[in-house]
Amino acid sequence: MKALPRSTARDVFSHLFAIVTLYVSVVSFIILGFQYIDVTFPDALSFYYTGALDAIRGGMASLIVMWPAFVGISWFMHKDAKADSEKREIGIRKWLLYLTLFVTAITIVVDLITLVNYFLNGEITTRFILKIFVVLATAAAVFAYYFWDLRTESLGKSTVPKKTAIAASIVVAAMIVLGFLLVGSPAQQRKVRFDDQRVSQLSTIQSQITNYYSIKQALPAKLEDLTNSLIGYSVPVDPNGGAAFEYTVKSPLTFELCATFEAESVSNGSSVIKAIPYYDGYNRFDENWTHGVGRTCFERTIDPDLYPAVR
Repeated sequence: MKALPRSTARDVFSHLFAIVTLYVSVVSFIILGFQYIDVTFPDALSFYYTGALDAIRGGMASLIVMWPAFVGISWFMHKDAKADSEKREIGIRKWLLYLTLFVTAITIVVDLITLVNYFLNGEITTRFILKIFVVLATAAAVFAYYFWDLRTESLGKSTVPKKTAIAASIVVAAMIVLGFLLVGSPAQQRKVRFDDQRVSQLSTIQSQITNYYSIKQALPAKLEDLTNSLIGYSVPVDPNGGAAFEYTVKSPLTFELCATFEAESVSNGSSVIKAIPYYDGYNRFDENWTHGVGRTCFERTIDPDLYPAVR
């Protein structure tokens, strides 16, 4: 029996690095696929816009870094194996590739069992079918390629690795581009985060105004009247530039708060994901704070029955 070639430290590093970057890339790809399905077919009981954005950003960041790293190390090992065919027979390569086949095979089996189980329970939905397909297609693609790779004794002039890398890179790039279309560019996301902060601050000011009314049965003449050194409250200002928010008393029970926004609110958004209102437990983005780009005012009228005098 022919002994397997010894693995060098470089071989161990290369193959371990390749397998880790592959696994992270595959998991990130599946996560992105799941999130895109969720925002296209949202579940009213479990969909959270903030969570979807975080998951999409995390998946995109992982793919942007890990996939090129995986392609790069794979190219390096491919070049090394063509120069020395015995590199394809080293033990660590065999172990890691068979481990990958095992993981993907188990994933496919579990995926199909889940599909059959849900089918028998009559719980098949579009969201579920698409997610099953994403996992099945991804695992099957990885299994098929590495099964072929293990059965191929010598790469020779085979173009399969190159064509596979190009095709997979196109799919990954498409997933990343779709993420930017749904989430927006980093600059756009910064604008959205500033607007989120503005809405949060306006909500805080509104609460302070209603508290002020409950105590004094009158609206404050100006926002500075809300400042209270005893409890350490000072009126917040615009997070990007420090300009004061506009406040106008329209009547004894009606006031208006105005701010200048940099992006459309969630309920006004034009993309698929931004068209879905949500409540994340901290901020409400609904018709109460809907805004466009630029100066937007929110008129509020206090119901005296809801805010009786505090005695």
